[in-house]
Amino acid sequence: MGDGASNVVMEQLRTQDPEPKDHLCYLTKTPDGKILKSSTVYIRDRKGKVSAILAINYDISRLILMEEALRDLVSTGEEVPSEPERITNVSDLLDELIQQSVALVGKPAAVMNKEDKVKAIRFLSQNGAFLITKSGDKVAKYFGISKYTLYSYIDMNKQEGN
Repeated sequence: MGDGASNVVMEQLRTQDPEPKDHLCYLTKTPDGKILKSSTVYIRDRKGKVSAILAINYDISRLILMEEALRDLVSTGEEVPSEPERITNVSDLLDELIQQSVALVGKPAAVMNKEDKVKAIRFLSQNGAFLITKSGDKVAKYFGISKYTLYSYIDMNKQEGN
């Protein structure tokens, strides 16, 4: 109560805009350097004319200092990626590679023909899926083929130079 007015309030007092818009969550700075999170709401009488202005200011100076300290702690010095890199276990990694191979082919394994399965298995081979222990069993089962057929598809891809 009784504090100085922000530019938003001073502008309204100067222009006497009959339809001013409320201003929510903007930053202001006090003469002594404190940073405030401010909101200004216009209160209207029964005729809709502005009769009062309610401004709420919250000192966030210390919160800003904390934010900067936390940013320094969690920063890697690089730009923050849109989504942090995910760490997965090898089983999840194999599942993800299988799903990517299916997406590459564009149809579920149950309706894939031989060429589709060869293409999916080529993708898996090129992306290191078969470096994962016991991945051959899981891939063969997923695509509904025997391990012998799986390894013949892998060999086919090697012979083609892929």
